[in-house]
Amino acid sequence: MQSILHPVIGPRKDFHDLHGRVALVVGGALGIGAEIARAFVLNGARVIVVNRREEQGQEIIQKIKEEAGDNAKIEWLGCDLADLKEVKEVFTGIREREERLDLLILSAGINANQYGETSDSIDRHFQVNWLGQFYVCNLLYPVLRKTSKIPDTPAPRIVWESSELHRGAPSVVHFGSLDEINNPDVGNAELYGRSKLAIILGVKYGFLDRVIKPNGDNIYVLSVHPGAVHLL
Repeated sequence: MQSILHPVIGPRKDFHDLHGRVALVVGGALGIGAEIARAFVLNGARVIVVNRREEQGQEIIQKIKEEAGDNAKIEWLGCDLADLKEVKEVFTGIREREERLDLLILSAGINANQYGETSDSIDRHFQVNWLGQFYVCNLLYPVLRKTSKIPDTPAPRIVWESSELHRGAPSVVHFGSLDEINNPDVGNAELYGRSKLAIILGVKYGFLDRVIKPNGDNIYVLSVHPGAVHLL
């Protein structure tokens, strides 16, 4: 229990120098995503924070600048993952303007809640926690691939925040149809667990086995369970 009382992110000496690197943190205004954005800025990266609510985004940027100084390279962009048209617009714009992307952190999500559907008529847990960020990854992949080919550049990273609570998904899951996904009889915890299971399976059998390995891309993709953490 004592271990969760320490800061999420260790001292700067534990990090590589990130000057010249570009990081994008989806869900970077709150919780773990905000701590990751903070650590990246403090270690020299230029950081793009993306989340739905501008007030939260501007608040975390102000806090990070107060700690890192006004020259901190961080900006905020708004996007609602529950709207796939908006996802396409925002992240296509990022793809077209950015010359490189070294670190893509997919940390957005909603916790276990009652069943509800997005404007795209998809279970909200599934779209926000998995599908919307899967779309983000697809839209930005060309920039990650381009970055991986820059000489003397470490392999870009794609990191998804999953959870051990994927074990709470329904006992039978096929991800075979929209009717299966849009089932209001599925419980709150199961809706959340299913979305986290989708991340784990999508990373392994989607990106790793069907994109990265066949193309020989020098890109790492990971799904992680953050564990119990204490946020500053």
